[in-house]
Amino acid sequence: MKSDVLIIGGGLVGLAIASSLAQKGISVIVIDDNKIGTDVIPAFDGRASAIALGSKRVLDGIGVWRHLPVPPSPIQDIRISDQQSLFFLHFDHTDVGLGPLGYMLENRHLRIALHNRCQELSNFLTVIQPDTIQSMNRKTNFVTATLSSGRKIQSKLVIGADGRSSQTRQTAEIDVTSWPYHQTAIVCTIKHDISHDFVAHEHFLKSGPFAILPLNGDACPDTIYKGNLSSIVWTETTELADEIMAADDRIFMRELRYRFGDFLGHVECIGPKFSYPLGLQIANQFVDQRLVLIGDAAHAMHPIAGQGLNMGLRDVAALTDVLIKCHQLGGDMGSATVLDQYQIKRRFDNGLMLGATDILNRLFSNNIPVVKLVRDVGLGIVHKLPPVKTFFMKNAMGLVGDIPTLMRAPKQDEE
Repeated sequence: MKSDVLIIGGGLVGLAIASSLAQKGISVIVIDDNKIGTDVIPAFDGRASAIALGSKRVLDGIGVWRHLPVPPSPIQDIRISDQQSLFFLHFDHTDVGLGPLGYMLENRHLRIALHNRCQELSNFLTVIQPDTIQSMNRKTNFVTATLSSGRKIQSKLVIGADGRSSQTRQTAEIDVTSWPYHQTAIVCTIKHDISHDFVAHEHFLKSGPFAILPLNGDACPDTIYKGNLSSIVWTETTELADEIMAADDRIFMRELRYRFGDFLGHVECIGPKFSYPLGLQIANQFVDQRLVLIGDAAHAMHPIAGQGLNMGLRDVAALTDVLIKCHQLGGDMGSATVLDQYQIKRRFDNGLMLGATDILNRLFSNNIPVVKLVRDVGLGIVHKLPPVKTFFMKNAMGLVGDIPTLMRAPKQDEE
């Protein structure tokens, strides 16, 4: 089998870059080790993702957004608070005037949309699953890969999109800079009596952030579109998180309600609970001979700012710009000159975001009196400075910096 591009990993970012390239006439083969259909069931991944406005434009531009099986929940406002402090920070979408600050959707719903889009692009896009790479030879002018099934593939470029523990990255002997946070994120979906009014809450506790993120969902039919479902991302020390996950449902809900409070009325956990160890990681290089890394294969960060998937989709947009331009000019998409353009665009930007989330997590995940006073006063000051708030909102929406084509507003593209 031959293709222009071979993508290893059929997750959210892998299928997004596959769709983006295929719709421009670039032939793509995706290799994924999951059985067909297993990645869209509730038990596979309980996470929901905050999709910034810029990322929504990417998904819209590559034809994925219209395939979402459930309308995403808009994030109209974001409220940030610190333990019992009177100071807080409130972001209102009307201050920017571009619609919602972002959207919340369950990862499984995004996977359904991506799979549907891939099927539409089957003339240029082939997904092979379940299968894995048995061996790969990245030569000067092309790449050959042998799959566990015995199939052989030849392509011009390999894109590693196989996650934080990327075998593609390890096989290429690309080192990473990383450290653990000794924290674990507990993730679940809850039903509550009072509507969240599409406001996202991030409440900082001693062990880390406790996020309440508004959902529309199909997990509970009588609450669809009524604002009575939320995704919880609850950060705890790894030791305590292990105890909470091992506890029975009564103890789990007691601990959750203690942190949640009663401002949305009675709360109940629906569906399975998940836990994910947290740490920072960035590849020391994003490219190698006829190889490029994107998404978690290149970088992984703390969920404190909800930017993990957004940075992966920004990778998709930036790599699309580079590869499409090369393809249109009849160039070699796997050449070092082309891939270095992507690395220059993305490694610095991702490094800044990882640094920012690392500082925020260290600043807010403690109870040191002096540090707490400084951060509380800081929240209060930023709340009273509209220009600063607007800058932070636009940055979180993916509208600051060198914006790739797919992340720009349609009007900007026309101009």
